[in-house]
Amino acid sequence: MKVLSLIRALPFNAVEIIRRTPPLVFATTVLSIGGLIGFTSASKILVDGLKPAANSITVTGASTERIESDFAKWDIKVETTGNSQIDSYKKHKVSIEKTMTFLDRYDVKNNDYQSVALLPASTSKEINKNPKTGEIISKKWVTTQWIEIESNDVFNIDQTYRQMSELLGKGVLVRPSRPEYTYTTLAAKRVDMLAKATKDAHTRAEAIVYQTGSELGNVRKVDTGVFQITVPNSTRVSSWGSYDTSTINKDITAVMGVTFEVN
Repeated sequence: MKVLSLIRALPFNAVEIIRRTPPLVFATTVLSIGGLIGFTSASKILVDGLKPAANSITVTGASTERIESDFAKWDIKVETTGNSQIDSYKKHKVSIEKTMTFLDRYDVKNNDYQSVALLPASTSKEINKNPKTGEIISKKWVTTQWIEIESNDVFNIDQTYRQMSELLGKGVLVRPSRPEYTYTTLAAKRVDMLAKATKDAHTRAEAIVYQTGSELGNVRKVDTGVFQITVPNSTRVSSWGSYDTSTINKDITAVMGVTFEVN
């Protein structure tokens, strides 16, 4: 054993002292020496195993651009009332003809870049009663029909939507929804925006690290943030992202969190 070898290597007078030492004291001494050797070895292992983490910096980069929508979806609801189902439907046919003529005049019709679909009409009976007596106050038949429009001419759709009040003046009960304007090549735009946001993060990190006298190293981690598509100059921010469809022109913002090594 290592301890016995060390004892044999001691001078003769030292060995004599050990022989005269009481057994309990000798054992305690040996254990103390062994504990010291073990502690020293364990400490060396712990120290050798410690490696300080590389210095790093995390910076958020952003890129914002103004885009123009290239696709519009628009729904128009036409309603007509009558004293009977037949009366309601006859009046409705006139209202639909006026609506389609109006749309045609504004060049909203089926062609290579847009579609106008007239969905099937439906008729229902509406009865109003006195809430206290249950007596029938009035009854009427209502015919409803939707017109679905999809177009790449977003500016013409916007102009037509603003002129819909003309139909009210002609006795047509029309309820147009607000057109929804979207950007069909958003997938390709995302890649470009993320690249620009990453470049912005790199520029910011370089400026910060330069002030400390260090050098910017390799990228260690990248976190892609949400996309914000808002009305122009909006300050709205959502943790889940946003996609505004109310305006033709929009601001698209991409955010990237990038962690760099610092040398």
